Amino acid sequence: MMSAMVDPTDLVDLERYPLLDTDRLGPVLSAARAAMAGVGAAELPGFVHADGIALLLADSAELAPLAWRSGGIGTAYLAPAPDEVPDGHPRRWAGPYSTGAVAYDLFPESSPLRRLYEWEPLKAFVEAVLDVGPLYRYADPCGALNLAVMTEGDELQWHYDMTDFVVSLAIRDAWSGGDFEMVPHLRSAGEEHYPDVAAVLAGDRSRVVTLEMTPGTLLVFAGRYSLHRVSPVVGPADRYVGLLAYDTKPGTVSSDALRQVRYGRAAIG
Repeated sequence: MMSAMVDPTDLVDLERYPLLDTDRLGPVLSAARAAMAGVGAAELPGFVHADGIALLLADSAELAPLAWRSGGIGTAYLAPAPDEVPDGHPRRWAGPYSTGAVAYDLFPESSPLRRLYEWEPLKAFVEAVLDVGPLYRYADPCGALNLAVMTEGDELQWHYDMTDFVVSLAIRDAWSGGDFEMVPHLRSAGEEHYPDVAAVLAGDRSRVVTLEMTPGTLLVFAGRYSLHRVSPVVGPADRYVGLLAYDTKPGTVSSDALRQVRYGRAAIG
């Protein structure tokens, strides 16, 4: 593992994204908040510059062999359908998923991705983009920060998130495929719009939006109401994405069951 400590200011393009200069940050925040309101996702391309990506890529290549592999069949709602739901209902749809994840406690302190995640100005910036009050890093020693490692044939099925938002950082593209696809605001807090969901699950792509997620892009995504997936990865280049976990409540941890599936171990501490 690389041992030299990297300063996060050597990773982020602070000219384009002046996190340390609040007087210049206003237009960036306005654009990001407008995107969140419009499509439920704020893409920040080039957030990490090319030299920073080179450091993150080397870091990821060393961490990737530590990824725990998981896969199977998942529903769009990440939970079994209630017994009363009839056959053919979107809640009974299921699709394949497979991925790998490196748990937070496997990152050395010198990891550039860990240094970036633990950097206070980044948390403050995400907090300002979301504008929902104070944010706290996850307290989960496995789930606070992950490196998602997707190899040939891996994919994530169409699904809604069970959290209000997710923050991710694209580090390396797949050779082909591995696209982040979404249908903005397909459901709302008061209406599930099951016929529209069923159409997407049946292959209707008329409302599907593909987010570029080129290396260096920071994405703040509200996935509770926008159906989304990662298309199958094709080719020999592994896809690396950093997953940075925050919540509006302090002390958030994953369940033992989720930890067992994602990291191969339920016990923490």
